Amino acid sequence: MTPTVRTRVAIVGAGPAGLLLSHLLDAVGIPSVVIDQRSRDEIESTIRAGILEQGTVELLDTLGDASRVRTVGNRHDGIELRFAGEGHRIDFPSLVGRAVWLYPQHEVLKDLIAARLAAGQDLRFGVTAESVQDAETDRPRVIARDADGQPFEIEAEFVVGSDGSRSVARAAVTGSSTGGYFREYPFAWFGILCEAPPSSDELIYSNSPDGFALISQRSASVQRMYFQCDPETDTAAYSEAQLWDELQKRVPGTTLKEGPIFQRDVLRFRSFVAHELLRGRVALVGDAAHTVPPTGAKGMNLAIADVRLLADALGALLLDGDARPLETYPERALHRIWKAQHFSWWMTSLLHVAPDATDFDRRRQLGELRSVVESDHGRAYLAEAYTGWPQS
Repeated sequence: MTPTVRTRVAIVGAGPAGLLLSHLLDAVGIPSVVIDQRSRDEIESTIRAGILEQGTVELLDTLGDASRVRTVGNRHDGIELRFAGEGHRIDFPSLVGRAVWLYPQHEVLKDLIAARLAAGQDLRFGVTAESVQDAETDRPRVIARDADGQPFEIEAEFVVGSDGSRSVARAAVTGSSTGGYFREYPFAWFGILCEAPPSSDELIYSNSPDGFALISQRSASVQRMYFQCDPETDTAAYSEAQLWDELQKRVPGTTLKEGPIFQRDVLRFRSFVAHELLRGRVALVGDAAHTVPPTGAKGMNLAIADVRLLADALGALLLDGDARPLETYPERALHRIWKAQHFSWWMTSLLHVAPDATDFDRRRQLGELRSVVESDHGRAYLAEAYTGWPQS
């Protein structure tokens, strides 16, 4: 007999979406089981970027003292768009009355895991979900193997797939693990982590004839920087001196503060939206439902927006027997998802040099950048989208 765990909500994936969902459900008295194939150390030590919209920060505030975003994270009131050798600051508070916080995703995960374990959450690491079954019934199941490789299943009243871009749960919703709308971009980001003080108080998004660069931060002593590259670029192809030369020539007018580079990687650009977000009693959130290019800083924020909607819908379904909010979850979530897809695409096309760009394309792009920074409305649109639209 295969052992069976029973709960009200089974959550596949202990990323920001899955963990925050379990927190919000617990707050209204709905128990859940969260599984992830990674170890706790793997989840907490995988360094990823993190620009948090103001709405995301306010939702993380519900963790209480477990959230360090306002004490450890850094509030940013703007970004700099740099092109033609000049910088142009987009001031968020003056334009839209909001801000963002620089707080890496792995730090958010540390906070969420600590809060969930302190609350007695049934959180299981090293558990591999193999499939989700019986989505159309009122008792969907997660077929899984524990950390020792032994089979078991989780039977629930609802299953949520928050298991990332290679989602196992997606097949139960769309009928295919790859079922969705997809776009791949002809460039990637070459990213470095280095030991150095910040080169700028705020993020610099730089468009140059040599391609895009992003000058970001991690802490007072560790910085994250990226430059546009071919997706097939070998991370060992550059010496450390060549990397600094490549970054420096893409931010003319700014002198970067250099230091030892201790990590390098290539981040491909893909956009994806699943064909369906809900089938029966299985729903998708976060990267299982959609991915965006990193240029607009929407990834984790979009996942959190999904969770806010789904948590409310599950509360209505499981506490009040009201299925109407759940039925409207896909439409409401997709409204924001496609806005975020557009903004991410727009920021990407605005700032990157396409491999086949002509002289006309280059001059048109500079005209678009000037149209943004020289217009109150243009700056306000960028600020509104970057800091996050109000939750509908």
